[in-house]
Amino acid sequence: MHAPFAAAAGRTASPATARRINDRLALQLLQSEGELTAGQLARLTGLSRPTVADLVDRLQGAGLIAVVGESGARRRGPNARLYGIVADRAHLLGLDLRTRSLTVAVADLLGRVRAERTVPFGPFGTPGADDASAAPGPPDTATALATALAAVDGTLAEAGATGPHTLAIGAPGLVDPATGRLGGTAPAWHDALIGALRDRRAGTVLLENEVNLAALAEQRDGAARDRDTFVLLWLGHGTGAAVVLDGALRRGASGGAGEIGFLPVPGTGRLPSATGCDGGFHALAGAAAIARLAAEHGRRLRPGALPEHTDAPPAEALVRDAVAAGGAAAPFLDALAARIALGAAGVCAVLDPGCVVLGGEIGRAGGDPLAARVAGHLARLSPLRTDVRAGTVGGRAVLRGAVLAARDAAQNELFGGAG
Repeated sequence: MHAPFAAAAGRTASPATARRINDRLALQLLQSEGELTAGQLARLTGLSRPTVADLVDRLQGAGLIAVVGESGARRRGPNARLYGIVADRAHLLGLDLRTRSLTVAVADLLGRVRAERTVPFGPFGTPGADDASAAPGPPDTATALATALAAVDGTLAEAGATGPHTLAIGAPGLVDPATGRLGGTAPAWHDALIGALRDRRAGTVLLENEVNLAALAEQRDGAARDRDTFVLLWLGHGTGAAVVLDGALRRGASGGAGEIGFLPVPGTGRLPSATGCDGGFHALAGAAAIARLAAEHGRRLRPGALPEHTDAPPAEALVRDAVAAGGAAAPFLDALAARIALGAAGVCAVLDPGCVVLGGEIGRAGGDPLAARVAGHLARLSPLRTDVRAGTVGGRAVLRGAVLAARDAAQNELFGGAG
């Protein structure tokens, strides 16, 4: 699949442009396939051996690849050299911002995490609380900012990351595509931290909605690896969706694609408004609504079900316990699945994605049992064939997506100038 691109570049581009295209192609193969010999690069790219020998020399000279060993072939003479990307050529920084916590990961150019830490801000909600608002908020902005920056610097130091690095931040709320600023009702310390990191000018800084990054993680490493078109339905404190069409993330004209919490659905008793989603899908499938639904079915949090330091909604533990309880909790899970299917049906009617991935803390807690129930209800609501899957990346989907986004940006900068 790679040879036509290299050949086309050779026919239509200048020699310098052709070299850059071929070098980037070789680097992408080394990133996706792992260590390769010059002969393997020639076979996979369709380029001649002399051309590959030249590009290997250029990439080594640029410090992008190095000899990492020898092939295992047993034959007379020396074994073929194995080449690999110099993983420490750049460092990646991924941030997952939550209302009352921050998780930081530092990875190398291949996306391998070298250091990671989570920092909570102030006390969390008490077990049994129905809503995130029942928990105290974070400390004042100055204190939270200082704590967050110390966590970032400490993680970078632990990973031995020096010099410029590429940073991707996942945060709740809309990201305006025109200004790159975070909108919505995010804590003030989020804006302060993003501004401080941009002011440092230590490297590229990307800001993305958290659900969009979770979708990137599911697309690359998780439940949607075989899908070019799918929707990630986020079920956490609130609700959201990420839309991937033909392999590309679609953010919408104002960055609001996927704001499914505002979707009007039956069963809420009122309509959402421009200033609040309380009458929309959020009122049925947000964490507080799920906790109330569980109570109606006699489901309560067992002691110790909710860790002391967590930013996850109590509804996550309720759903996890219900799945473990099996038949005893079937009525609750069925009722929850029926609610989720209402939102999924609205998305499918407009986009026909063919696949819906249930993500977020609650989607992860429900797993395959909840996904199967949602699929059953959705099949009765919509004539469109839709595969419903549980997300598989897990609770670190936003963080993993941030690392992947940072890796893409860093490789574009480094590989784009190769040759």
